[in-house]
Amino acid sequence: MDSQLLLDALSPDSMVVKPGTRVKLKDFDPDFTGSLKKKQAKALLQQGVEELARYQDMLYAQNTYALLVIFQAMDAAGKDSTIKHVMSGINPQGCQVYSFKQPSAEELDHDYLWRSFKALPERGNIGIFNRSHYEEVLVVRVRPDLLAQQQLPASTRGDHIWQQRFEEINNFEKYLVNNGIVVMKFFLNVSKEEQKNRFLDRIDRPEKNWKFSLADVKERGRWEAYMAAYEDALTHTSTDWAPWHVIPADNKWFMRLTVASFIKAKLKSLNLAYPELEENHLERLKEARILLESEE
Repeated sequence: MDSQLLLDALSPDSMVVKPGTRVKLKDFDPDFTGSLKKKQAKALLQQGVEELARYQDMLYAQNTYALLVIFQAMDAAGKDSTIKHVMSGINPQGCQVYSFKQPSAEELDHDYLWRSFKALPERGNIGIFNRSHYEEVLVVRVRPDLLAQQQLPASTRGDHIWQQRFEEINNFEKYLVNNGIVVMKFFLNVSKEEQKNRFLDRIDRPEKNWKFSLADVKERGRWEAYMAAYEDALTHTSTDWAPWHVIPADNKWFMRLTVASFIKAKLKSLNLAYPELEENHLERLKEARILLESEE
């Protein structure tokens, strides 16, 4: 099944936030799996991973574009496992993963996009943001105490700050696209009930205990506030140059396949190719072959 046929089976139009539309997350089913079955999806994912590796090799060799993949989600939605499975065939030399955690003192002394600029992928590479600059209009919006830590002038801290940041983020991403950094954004849409089940699983399994803390439950108590913040962010920052993809996340096998399919389709659309060699370089390759084959 090629990329387009697979995307058709996944119902991709229902997962892309059309610029200018108002997002209501209740319209996106976290449990959606289309017409696919788990066994079929696993086989397709393996095929997709192999194709991604081929495209990445050409991306690296061509050295014209970079790809920035952004993952945002509530806790336990599956960001880490999606990155692990989808990128399992990628050459680590051409891929960088950056996890955005609570800002350091140094980062708080800079503007909020500073650490994102520092983490951008080099030309020819794939960069992955596990959380991103969108934390600045999500968790910071839900948690006013975090905004207070940013030492901003009083005049910038009014209700207008969120619209201002939406505009700044859109401009930032347009700048990246204009300079050959392709931006793909995925919101892994997990339901509140499924998050609860995954939290309980982390408590029950000793090898998963390290991934869970009481603070996770406290953040879960702000679920509605987070959903409102996500809806506003998705509404105002899904653009023609960097649209949001809302990926059903209650079934990890479907989520991984869907993300891989979107990334593969995007890379394919770039018409990547290995660099064409000049005639004198081809002649040197022939000379090298003669020398190697003449060795005793």
